[in-house]
Amino acid sequence: MSSLLTNSTAMTALQTLRSVSSQLSTTQNRISTGQRVATASDNAAYWSIATSMRADNAALSAVSDSLSLSAATVDTEYTALTTVIGNKDSGLTKLQALLVEAKTAGIDRTKIQADVTQIQQQMKATANAATFNGVNWLSTTATTPATVNLVSSFSRVGSTPTTGSITLTTANYSLYTATQGGFLDKVSGAASIDTLSIAALTDSAADQTTLDGYIAQVTAGINSVASAAADLGAVKTRISTNTDFVKSLMDSVDRGIGQLVDADMNQESTRLAALQVQQQLGVQALSIANNSSQSILSLFR
Repeated sequence: MSSLLTNSTAMTALQTLRSVSSQLSTTQNRISTGQRVATASDNAAYWSIATSMRADNAALSAVSDSLSLSAATVDTEYTALTTVIGNKDSGLTKLQALLVEAKTAGIDRTKIQADVTQIQQQMKATANAATFNGVNWLSTTATTPATVNLVSSFSRVGSTPTTGSITLTTANYSLYTATQGGFLDKVSGAASIDTLSIAALTDSAADQTTLDGYIAQVTAGINSVASAAADLGAVKTRISTNTDFVKSLMDSVDRGIGQLVDADMNQESTRLAALQVQQQLGVQALSIANNSSQSILSLFR
């Protein structure tokens, strides 16, 4: 039956065209955004998972930045410690050699003391300069925290986040403190390494014993500072390992998010071409269906 009021063919063609146009719009959105799940309406479950993973990745990025800051701080303190240990021409190593030389009978200990004083001042200046971003563990004050936490990791199990850290005790690295409890300003016997003086010593047995005590004190200081430097060296290695791991983990999370929400551009480009053809055919079919009612006019001629 031919009807002017109801064109079933046109209605079918229109429904088909609407469906094709909707699919074409979806495909174009995927191509423009590069994602097949760009909003929660695309796939609520995948969108929720991807959103949480992106938040985790942002936290991991913050951990990576914190590790970089921690690495710079530790490296600054480590460099200062190795400088204080010194070599045959500087630092505690040179100081020890000077004290051994001072045991020589008849030697001018006043001149040796001039070198000792310069080494003492240089070591203190090195400790005071070992500051990065306002942090100094070698020359501490009353406001310096007893422990320092270096953020090293972030993880989330379910809805429970966990932040890992490397805890350091500043007393293990302090050369000078406000209470004279550091490796170099702690008084042992008559003086500390920072204040010892040999200018007034003579060749007497008592003064030679005092020199032996100073030598033993400096040797112990070398061992303590070397131990502190070795500990910071281990921390440096741990931070470097954690930094590499966090970066690799961030890449893995990015790949996981991509597998959930990224569009397959090969598939979408093929689908786009097919839908464009279907749309053109749909338009033609609708045009034909709309023109079919014109044939009714011939019945009244």
